[in-house]
Amino acid sequence: MKTRGFALLLGALLATSLPAAFAQGWPAKPVRLIVPFAPGGFTDVVARILGQKLSMALGQQFIVENKAGAGSTIGTDFVAKAAPDGYTLLIVSSTHVISPWIYKNLPYDPIKSFTAVSKLVDSAYVLLVNPKVPAHNVQEFIALAKAAPETIHYASSGNGSAQHLMGGLFVSLTGAPLQHVPYRGSSGAMTDLIGGVVESSFAGVPNALAQVPLGRLKALAVTTAKRVPQLPDVPTLQEAGVPGYDASVWLALLAPAGTPHEIVTRLNAEVGRLMNTPETRKALFDAGVEPAPSSPEAMSEYMTQEMARWGRVVKEAGIKLE
Repeated sequence: MKTRGFALLLGALLATSLPAAFAQGWPAKPVRLIVPFAPGGFTDVVARILGQKLSMALGQQFIVENKAGAGSTIGTDFVAKAAPDGYTLLIVSSTHVISPWIYKNLPYDPIKSFTAVSKLVDSAYVLLVNPKVPAHNVQEFIALAKAAPETIHYASSGNGSAQHLMGGLFVSLTGAPLQHVPYRGSSGAMTDLIGGVVESSFAGVPNALAQVPLGRLKALAVTTAKRVPQLPDVPTLQEAGVPGYDASVWLALLAPAGTPHEIVTRLNAEVGRLMNTPETRKALFDAGVEPAPSSPEAMSEYMTQEMARWGRVVKEAGIKLE
């Protein structure tokens, strides 16, 4: 009996000590940082900033891999099915909690299939139009769309994307009959917007910062309730005469469900520290976003709240896959 009791005690000690020991040795090899969007977009830019900082801080490469397609669900599903060992991580945007309302029979649960590590950043989107569009403000843009239905289009990075939802909310609140044109990534959408193939887009602040000063695009408004510091002269949509419009896009770091708590805790602490260094804050500001790290528990709760919120937007705006 004594021998059996000792064996049970030893087993219990090993069960509690092995995860901690495993976490202490993490990372012992390169970590894959999956971005479920095409290169060059808002999420990709932030992922590369974070990956570089984590590589320097933790002594192993955090390699950004783009796995785009199906409104971010392909790359997300890849991580949902990955081993929960801390070596495959995922950076998601607001799209993560929009997809369940757009796509039927998702092969993963956006909440239960993942372990939240931390919120990363918040950012406004910007209503951008091609310079050839004869509208200098939001009200003129709305009037133009209503005067010529089905002739004004807005480009997005894909069906069910945050850009798609931003446009759908605008149509719902203003009655402007904008036509949605989905692309396979924000880079293609931006290229055609600059070229005049499409007339408008709700795009990330980095796109506005890169194109508006050069005169390639016009910024009519930002989607948040407050103006953004990078574009102080651009009004909010509420200021521009669209009451009730307040929407932002966020990014978060997730791991597969079942990832050891010790790894999640260590990674969360490191992300929080890095996000608050002057160098990282400047890099993020230049990218048009604001750092917003959180605890894993707070991020998990926030995703649940956001999923309910965007579900209401999808329903009220009547957004469906084309």
